[in-house]
Amino acid sequence: MRLTQYFAEAFAVLAGNKIRTLLTALGLIIGVMAVIAIQVLGAGMSGAITGILGAFSDRTFFVLPNQQQADFTRAAIRLSDLQRAKYEVPNVVEAIPASAQNLRGSYGHTSRRVSVGAGTDERFAASTPIRYGRKLDPDDITLARHVCVITQKAAVKLRITGDPTGGSLRVGEHRYRIVGVLGASTEGILPGPAAYDVAIPYTTYEREFARARAIVFARVLMDDPSKVTETEIAMQNWLKKVKGGRVEYQTFDRKSFSKAIDGIFGAVTFVVALIGAVSLLVAGIGILNIMLVSVAERTREIGLRKAIGATRFQVLLQFFIEALALSAFGCLVGMLLGVAIGAFVNGQFIVKLSGITAPIPWARSIVIATGFATVVTLAFGTYPAWRAATLDPIEALRYE
Repeated sequence: MRLTQYFAEAFAVLAGNKIRTLLTALGLIIGVMAVIAIQVLGAGMSGAITGILGAFSDRTFFVLPNQQQADFTRAAIRLSDLQRAKYEVPNVVEAIPASAQNLRGSYGHTSRRVSVGAGTDERFAASTPIRYGRKLDPDDITLARHVCVITQKAAVKLRITGDPTGGSLRVGEHRYRIVGVLGASTEGILPGPAAYDVAIPYTTYEREFARARAIVFARVLMDDPSKVTETEIAMQNWLKKVKGGRVEYQTFDRKSFSKAIDGIFGAVTFVVALIGAVSLLVAGIGILNIMLVSVAERTREIGLRKAIGATRFQVLLQFFIEALALSAFGCLVGMLLGVAIGAFVNGQFIVKLSGITAPIPWARSIVIATGFATVVTLAFGTYPAWRAATLDPIEALRYE
């Protein structure tokens, strides 16, 4: 019998028991789907985080009061604290607010609430996409000019079409000249100029909005980025000394944030992989069980084959190919569903939230699905095939 005939007969047997085949493969489908989907989503999230963090310079970090401390008001950071820090904390070049105000913004005949925050120059951001005009420059910062850069989100809110650079935008009680419109945001949910609807020079923000108000986040620029850990500790200790009492602060930078995200992804991946492994184990036991049932149901058929000259190897190969076909079906369906679900969630949520499109690991997903099919087949399909091959033909013919 040719190999193609073995496969044809295997598919015929599985097709003749559609419900049993589907129920047997269901655990395998769920397990492979979960593993493949997490691979796709993991790649999408990893690419998104890498892109988001890529917008931040290694020379910066954020500092903020610990949200869980009892005396949060006492720990509040003020503008005067930031102005002193750049002179009193070693390795600190600049310290600026990283908070925003929600105010009424007006452009032309359209008025909407927008967030206005302290914009920075390129020392604070490694890369900032721009669609129209230009970014904030050092002269804007030094002279505390009444200029602003807006996001695409703000342009949509205010119904701004085309290139608005040179136009006037009123925010609260102040007017600013639009000098640029940002492209797709690369900072996403993190605090920073691309997260605000309207970014004005931080010196202007300090003069017109920060004043004596508490600052939620402060962004610190360092001279030597290799001393980030020491500088973060020095900044925390300096703030504790200035505030007095039992106050606590926390900092995060590009590397520490990336490490925390990697830890979260690692834990999620482990849990999903564990669920997938359990599903695959259950699926493998199901395949083992159904193949043993198939051997029992076809005992007389096996006896007849052996009586007319079929060898042990031929019988073993027939049942092994049936197990392989069942596993391949489950893995193929699981792979297609996993890739489809992962691609949908990645495109509809991760990409829209982060603005970053990461490549989906199609090849790796296929390799994983193929590997699962092989392992499950070898682990749970071999014994039923061996049992069928070792049946005594005389006893098999007597089987009722």
